Amino acid sequence: MEIGSFTRAAQVAAVAATLAFAGTAHAQQPRTLKMQSAVPPSATSQDAFKFFADRVDKLTGGNLKIDVLAGGAVVPPFEILDATHKKVLDGAYGISYWWYGKNVAATLFSNTPAGIAGMDAIDFIGWVYDAGGLELWHEFYQKELKLNLVAFPSIPPSPQALGWFKRPIKDLADFKGMKCRQTGIVSQLYAKMGMAVVNMPGGEILPAAERGTIDCAEWVGGVEDLRLGLHTVWKYHYTPGMHESASVAELAINKDVWDSLPAQNREAIKSANSETFLRWWATWQMQNADAIEEFRTKHGVKLLTTPPEINKAFLKTWDEFAAAESAKNPFFKKVYDSQRAYASKVVPAKRFMFPPYAFQADHYWPVKE
Repeated sequence: MEIGSFTRAAQVAAVAATLAFAGTAHAQQPRTLKMQSAVPPSATSQDAFKFFADRVDKLTGGNLKIDVLAGGAVVPPFEILDATHKKVLDGAYGISYWWYGKNVAATLFSNTPAGIAGMDAIDFIGWVYDAGGLELWHEFYQKELKLNLVAFPSIPPSPQALGWFKRPIKDLADFKGMKCRQTGIVSQLYAKMGMAVVNMPGGEILPAAERGTIDCAEWVGGVEDLRLGLHTVWKYHYTPGMHESASVAELAINKDVWDSLPAQNREAIKSANSETFLRWWATWQMQNADAIEEFRTKHGVKLLTTPPEINKAFLKTWDEFAAAESAKNPFFKKVYDSQRAYASKVVPAKRFMFPPYAFQADHYWPVKE
């Protein structure tokens, strides 16, 4: 080989190595995704969002970061889904029943209301990942609503309380006519039961309560309600409710953004999301226990059991609504039938296998009047 040829070959190899190194360095540059929730900064669900972002950061070795924004930081809370579709945001951290105005089937992807066909949060996750639920979720957004999104179940903020009231309620008759903050499909159902519903984001509930423009409100229960300050206005707190007995929230990401991520980063997001579901849920149980104790001992809140008549009426109202919606909304029927088919096997089997929670709780911790 001539010396000149050798030199040219060495130069070509050096240039190729330089370009390869530059490409690798570019690929390793950290990327930040801008995501917004729809809840106030004080919410524990915002804590969960931060935990999720921290896990993504660690699982990717700092290669992918999430800019965690609270409700209203970029767009109003109930506009996060459309903003993600339009790439104003890269992702939205919320719950799908907020989008029922686009198509009522949205509520089914939050396992709301009533824990669809009796499913708890883990049953719902099983339906999502093992029975075609995730594919239906993506079909719903991408084909039914024409939104450029992918979505995944996130945290399980349930069971939720019936809510806070300015006066005691003994039965369904007391319940009727009250102006109460509700949201999602639940607002329609409670309206059918006689409640005068008012829809508003969580951050607006306390000011409305203080002004006396609403008589009652549903937020979450436990620590979330303590942080929001509802106990400073009302002292009658009723639980349980059937409207969100096993709800599951949502992480939605712009599909172009999702597709542009390396496969390892997409897997890191999935893993971080699943870990957040478990870790936040476990922590939330103790936070709720502490909040309930504080309501009772420090704030004079009357912790009361929801009159069974109200919860029974709610289940009946939902069943009638779902049947009517299935008759006119083919996609709603498609998803609802899929969920009921899954629940028809899992729910009865779990009821057979699992001891009632109250059985052991009553033995060790009997209810004190």
